[in-house]
Amino acid sequence: MTIRDPDLAPPPPSGGPAHSTPLAERSLAPDLARGMMLLLIALAHTPYFLYAAQAGSVGMHPAVGGLADRIAQVFTVIVVDARVHTMFGFLFSYGIGQMYARQTAKGTDAARARRLLRRRHLWMIVFGAVHGLLLWQGDIIGVYGLIGLVMVPLFLGRSDRALKVWIGVLLALGALMTLANVLVASDGGGALAVEMQRAGIAEPSYPASVGARLSVWTMQLFTGLATLALPTAFLMGVLAARHRLLDEPGRHLVLLRRLAVWGIFAGWASGAGLALRHIGVIDVGPVSALTAVHFFAGVFTGVGYAALFGLLAHRAQGRAAATARPVRWLAALGRRSMSGYLAQSLVWGPVLAAWGLGVGAHLSSWSASVVAVATWTVTVAGAVALERAGRRGPAEVLLRRLTYRAAGTG
Repeated sequence: MTIRDPDLAPPPPSGGPAHSTPLAERSLAPDLARGMMLLLIALAHTPYFLYAAQAGSVGMHPAVGGLADRIAQVFTVIVVDARVHTMFGFLFSYGIGQMYARQTAKGTDAARARRLLRRRHLWMIVFGAVHGLLLWQGDIIGVYGLIGLVMVPLFLGRSDRALKVWIGVLLALGALMTLANVLVASDGGGALAVEMQRAGIAEPSYPASVGARLSVWTMQLFTGLATLALPTAFLMGVLAARHRLLDEPGRHLVLLRRLAVWGIFAGWASGAGLALRHIGVIDVGPVSALTAVHFFAGVFTGVGYAALFGLLAHRAQGRAAATARPVRWLAALGRRSMSGYLAQSLVWGPVLAAWGLGVGAHLSSWSASVVAVATWTVTVAGAVALERAGRRGPAEVLLRRLTYRAAGTG
């Protein structure tokens, strides 16, 4: 039975922009990946809010902790850190490719479809700015909006060969940047980065925290482009969408297996070295050198995660697994990923930050991870409730209305 969104208008006349894909017609793999990705995002954010703990040499992770804390830190460094943003970037651009293909297939001319994407990405930057200003400086919605605004005009209509060449160029530049960081490695900048990130979190005055959050959000808006990891993942996602890598995983099983195995191996191997360095098991080279390698490997790991969910979706299609509760629940959240992502910030700021209840000052790595899992679980429950009601997430509805209203079709 097809679930119809009550907010959707009838299909537009030929040449006009087509509306959002009905919920029941969406591909399973991207939604599964987005649903699980939100758990990884929640775990990635928790170290930022342990603002009373002394940060160690690896990211925002505390320098000390018990066995449970060390286990949580090792898991986060290996599996989560510097992986989730590229996975999200890949899925974001994959969605752009799907949206563009659907628009043009239903009669929308290419120029109008591009204008629709441009409006959507401009509104995403606005959403991100409001999110960063009010709650969380680590917002990624604005970053992806900017990347879409820049990358779509440059690459969306390019040939497969051109995309592959540019992916190679960006990977080569990323490797050179990584090598340079390794050769001139210095651990002097870590403390400054921690101080900047914690400024808006450890500030007990909410009005004072706003300025600190906005300055960090603005800086991160542009560094997302400059580091090249997200633009590389963007091009990979566009190319994958063109060949329906996740929509039709059965046609690409060999490629998906290679991407999953080698991408995840590259990330977990580099992450293991950094994690062992963080907990003091090994003492090899400057942390900044290991971090540079870890960050570069994250490009492949993020894509590997997405490929893994393509394989899982293939196994679920046409089987009882497709209707299993965990699969349906994850997909429900994935269909409302922006709403689920924003909902997490209602815990990060008002509950954990010093300007809120200040709970973060009393947590350690393991207990903060429990909070992250609990928060994600609540968003899953909310998404399931919306799924049963046949409704989209509130953030998706608002973004869609603003985008299509500007196009004169809302």
